[in-house]
Amino acid sequence: MKDPHRYDDIIDLPRFISKGRKHMSNYDRAAQFAPFDALTGYDEAIEETGRSTDDEVLLGENEIRLLDQRFRILRENIADRPEVKIRYFVPDAYKEGGAYLEKTIVVKRIDLGNRVLVSEDKQQFDLDYIVAIEAELFDLFDSD
Repeated sequence: MKDPHRYDDIIDLPRFISKGRKHMSNYDRAAQFAPFDALTGYDEAIEETGRSTDDEVLLGENEIRLLDQRFRILRENIADRPEVKIRYFVPDAYKEGGAYLEKTIVVKRIDLGNRVLVSEDKQQFDLDYIVAIEAELFDLFDSD
């Protein structure tokens, strides 16, 4: 059994008050013991699950042939720094699918070894993800 008088020697001593630290308010003291977020990241996970993505569309033979022809025309006219509007797929970093984006760029070069189209502002677009490309330059060749 424990001795009921074991703290008798210190029970009436004054409470210690630090000279180096400011007294903590009751509000701050209570905040230390406030409930913590036991499900850290749960809200973000729910939001991510609800975020929609587009499926990547596979191109048909005719569409692939048209793109190849347009890439060839671009390579032949690369010195003119042609301005084109591209539609391309960007895979999602976290889940299956992605998004289709459109951008107007000035083409600096087409790197067939790495399969990228490089814009004048040094952005790179994977040729395998480009699904459409439009430019006034193509109108000259399409009318033939």
